[in-house]
Amino acid sequence: MSEHPSDDLLRRVLREVKSFACVGVSPNPVRPSHYVARYLKLKGFDVVPVNPVHAGKILFGAEVVEDLAAMPGPVDVIDIFRRSEFVPDIVDAALALPVRPKVIWMQIGVSHGEAAAKAEAEGLTVIQNRCPKIEYQRLFGELRMGGFNTGIISSKL
Repeated sequence: MSEHPSDDLLRRVLREVKSFACVGVSPNPVRPSHYVARYLKLKGFDVVPVNPVHAGKILFGAEVVEDLAAMPGPVDVIDIFRRSEFVPDIVDAALALPVRPKVIWMQIGVSHGEAAAKAEAEGLTVIQNRCPKIEYQRLFGELRMGGFNTGIISSKL
């Protein structure tokens, strides 16, 4: 199910969550992890940048933390910008948090069936091989304004 989430599930997640931990975020503005995290921040989400190489730097108004255990507080979504082979360790770290996230979100090109099944068995929603920025733009009308056929019918202009 997490391989092909419904638009209803994606829409619900993006409406209900308030915060993202972006694991593998880069300070380089041309990297997808940077502009996705920046976009989420601009849309009003709290963003915790996570990257041990850049720990202590400030991105999007927040200090980059070394790992999930170093976050200043709980988050709703763990957004993974790492290769698929790193997903199991990230899921384990998320499950070990004192307050677990609601969602594990794996970026485009990132998936791991066993780790996804483990997270789902623990009650988390898992989304794989999708980008929250693209899904937000597609589901809430921003791509239509650019002339893209999103497959979503709306009477909004």
